[in-house]
Formats: sequence, structure tokens, C-alpha cells
Amino acid sequence: MNMQITPKNHPPIPTEKVGVLLMNLGTPDGTDYWSMRRYLGEFLSDQRVIEAPKWLWQIILQGIILTTRPSKSGEAYKEIWNKEKDESPLRTITRDQAEKLQKILAKDHPNVIVDWGWRYGNPAVKERIEDLHKQGCNRILLFALYPQYSATTTATAYDKCFDALKAMRWQPAVRCVPAYHDAPVYIDALAKSVEEGIEKLSWKPDVTIASFHGLPVEYHEKGDPYYCHCAKTARLLRERLGWSEDQLKLCFQSLFGPKEWLKPYTQPTVEEMARNGVKNLVILTPGFSVDCVETLEEIDIGVREAFLENGGENFAFIPCLNDSLGGMDVIKEVTLRELQGWI
Repeated sequence: MNMQITPKNHPPIPTEKVGVLLMNLGTPDGTDYWSMRRYLGEFLSDQRVIEAPKWLWQIILQGIILTTRPSKSGEAYKEIWNKEKDESPLRTITRDQAEKLQKILAKDHPNVIVDWGWRYGNPAVKERIEDLHKQGCNRILLFALYPQYSATTTATAYDKCFDALKAMRWQPAVRCVPAYHDAPVYIDALAKSVEEGIEKLSWKPDVTIASFHGLPVEYHEKGDPYYCHCAKTARLLRERLGWSEDQLKLCFQSLFGPKEWLKPYTQPTVEEMARNGVKNLVILTPGFSVDCVETLEEIDIGVREAFLENGGENFAFIPCLNDSLGGMDVIKEVTLRELQGWI
């Protein structure tokens, strides 16, 4: 009789499981200068984000930007910081998304382990992948929570995961969730959030804006599909709501640097609308799966102020899908779709 004998000192092999890693951009650990500098330094050193000669950009980044921007960004984060838990809303909500997804899957798929991590900052995706593997996850679904694909978001998140895998002796099998900008469950969840948000108001919007994070035009011209994905999301949302282009407008926010970015720009558009007689405005941010500094501070505080200062009267911000019922339906359905054959 042939018997297989495990070599002496062979590492223990846990029961096989399947991992799901939810990923988002990341967040600083605090609002102080050095926490912000560490976070911004990592973020702005990513060549997927800033496509410039590395040597030249690092001179600008280290010599100019990281001396002033951390303090300014820290003030913006202080405006929306979760003081009770001493963390950013992005961390709070992403953790809640992971915990809720774990509970949703536990009944029918007890062998699935859900975790979360960041492209920039802590917890880094490298340590989360390693931890899932130690728990027996020899198959891991990498889920970058960006509905619209861009090399500056989706691709760089997966790049970081691949970097981690390259250093592992025993690699798990992985799958990457693709863009879900036109998934019916996503469009339906967005539409319901708009309908429910407007229903709560004592006034009706003259215009609603779907504001997406911006992208340099140059990146679009090189083949990044982000603009097309945003435009399709806006079109499908209009069709689902039964609205015209005048009722739901597509805009882009969060500009950085001197290059031309995708237009129309959100804040200048809002200011012009207010000066031209638009009194009632609603804004949603469909490209963000979780509320963060770009939605809560830039839009709900900064753009709100710009609208009211230029003659607007009523402004409403519709929160991201976050860990709402609709938001979790999106995450659950996309996850189960991509896990087919593994569970």
C-alpha cells in the first residue's frame, strides 16, 4: 500500500476557502500634516495617476506640493472626519460594507471570507491578500469598488495586488471584478437613491447633476475608457428615470494640475447655472461607491456654497450608495456573478 507522508516541518494546510477582497482608494490615518503627507506622497507618486517623467515629477512633488498640500487637505478631511471613531467616513463605510457582505454570504456560502483594504494607506491590499491566503483562501476575488473603469483607479488597485502576488511562493488563484457601470442592479440602485432623495425634499430640482471624478483629457485620448463608462452610466440613469439631458447633466469634478480635464467641470457649471436663474439643484456622485472627502467636502460643502453664493436657493446632495440596501444589493450581485464556478 502506497502512503503519502507529509515531509517533516511541512507547514499546515488549512481547509480550502474562497476570499473576497473589497478595495477602495484609501484614506490617511489622521488629519495631521505627517499623516496627510504620507498618504498624499504614496498616492501622487503612482505613475498610473500622474503620467509624467518620474524624476521631474518627484522634484515638483517633494519640493512644492508635499510642503503645502498636506495641511490644506487635512483641513478638508477635518470637515468630514468621523470623530467618534477617529477615522474617515471612507474607512467606516468600507468596513461596514465588508461586514455586511460577509453576513449576506454566510448562510449559503460559509466557505467565503470577506475582507477589505486600500490601494494607498492602511490596511494595504498586500497584507489583506496574505492574511486571506493564511486562512485557506486559495482563490480570491479582487473587487475594486469603481463602477467605471480607469487606469488611474481600477488598474492601479489591481497592479498593487499583482505586486503582492509576485512576492508569494504559493499564490492563490485570483479573479478581478470588471467595470459594472452598466449593470442593471447598479443603475436601478442609483435611480432609487435619486427618487427617494428627491421625494424627501420640500422642493423640486430644476436640474440634477451626476458629478464624476475628473480625468485628464490626455488619458482619454490614449484609450482610457472612463469617459465612455461615465457617459453610459448617465445615459442609462436618465432612461431609467425617464428624464431628458436637460434634467440630468453629466459633469466632472476634482481637477488637479494644469492639464485640461474632462468637461464640463462641476463647480464652474454650478456657478453658471445659479447666475442664469437655476434656483433648485440636486447633485449625486455615481462614480464613488462610498462617500469620502471628494463627495462630502468638495460637493456637499464646497459646491453647495458656490451654488448658494451665486444666486441658488435650494441645494441637495444625494449620498453615495454606501452600505445602504441598494448599495449592498449591487456589491452582492456583482460578487456572486464573478464567483460563479468557485462557489
